[in-house]
Amino acid sequence: MNILVINSGSSSIKFQLLDMVAERVLASGLVERIGEALGRIKCTLRPGTGSERVVVRENRIADHTSGMRLAVEILTDPADGVIAQPSEVTAIGHRVVHGGEDFHQPTVIDDRVLAAIANNVPLAPLHNPANLAGIRVAQELFPQAAQVAVFDTAFHQTIPAHAYHYAIPYRLYEEERIRRYGFHGTSHKYVAGECARAMGRPLAELNIITIHLGNGCSMAAVGGGRSLDCTLGFTPLEGLVMGTRSGDLDPAIHAYLARNCGMDIEAIDTLLNKESGLKGLCGLNDMRDIHAAIAEGDQRARLALEVQTYRNKKYIGAYTAVLGRVDAIVFTAGIGENDAVTRAKSLAGLEPFGIVLDDERNRHPGGGPALLSHGTSRVEVWVIPTNEELAIARETKAVVAG
Repeated sequence: MNILVINSGSSSIKFQLLDMVAERVLASGLVERIGEALGRIKCTLRPGTGSERVVVRENRIADHTSGMRLAVEILTDPADGVIAQPSEVTAIGHRVVHGGEDFHQPTVIDDRVLAAIANNVPLAPLHNPANLAGIRVAQELFPQAAQVAVFDTAFHQTIPAHAYHYAIPYRLYEEERIRRYGFHGTSHKYVAGECARAMGRPLAELNIITIHLGNGCSMAAVGGGRSLDCTLGFTPLEGLVMGTRSGDLDPAIHAYLARNCGMDIEAIDTLLNKESGLKGLCGLNDMRDIHAAIAEGDQRARLALEVQTYRNKKYIGAYTAVLGRVDAIVFTAGIGENDAVTRAKSLAGLEPFGIVLDDERNRHPGGGPALLSHGTSRVEVWVIPTNEELAIARETKAVVAG
């Protein structure tokens, strides 16, 4: 069974083709700068174990259809392709950012599903239209394949009402659907499952705090395999400090900026989503650059690190209270998987909660799932690489199999 995973953005298409019998990546690629004067596709082909070829092409890519056609051309190239024809793709798994309250699970795409995704465009105006474009292109180019939507929000649909409601007039929930939705659900679900596997225990018996730290950051309280809370809320702006996003802040700041700084709502939205977070504090949003700046004595870079890790620690404490008993903490994504300093500072001082990090393990975790906690720790601390493409492919396979 070959499954193609598609993550379609407003001007890009990220894709991965997997042989799901062996769960082996046959090809992965990125089409970018769609609609610009010069587009680009980079595709890594792995036709056999140990063999690899990289194809890069640059020319104008007018739209998503043109971009996906180019990807199919490379995948089916007689000399170097990994499949002979598009009909060898059994199913396509689409990452869809927002399913609102309509979808609790991945689902086969039909007209009803397409209409619901479109209905949720106001909740994700930058993402859902692009996701719809990717679906329509795939339906055209792979008419024989099952099309499956995997929603970022679906895993968090188990969050209870007392956790997802905001304390604002109830009519805004009823009329405008304003509530906490949570995001990064595919990643949180995947690493929670992998953590249970690594611990050799059923996921249904475990309480796990999953911490996704990348340019976007989120944390989830996962009890018995179900999401009970997530730091990301109505939008992916709430919660932890991120690369360019502020995370939590006093909502009255919006009115203050409007009244005293002459900013309109669009300028405020841009400020909080693209000019805040680590970048807003120190001008840098790559943690490697921040560590380098700290080494040179940059105090604002040090402040940015302290602010982010302090916020992480606060939410670990909060989610410990939500779960009551924590069996494991999992770090994942770019920063979570690779930054020992961030992990250590996020857990520093939590020994009274039974969280004891082993310094040597934390500094040298090795590849794959790695246990970082000390032998005396009541809570196991893990670093587990996320793999959202594989997670989407597994979900797609399960839906197709019925």
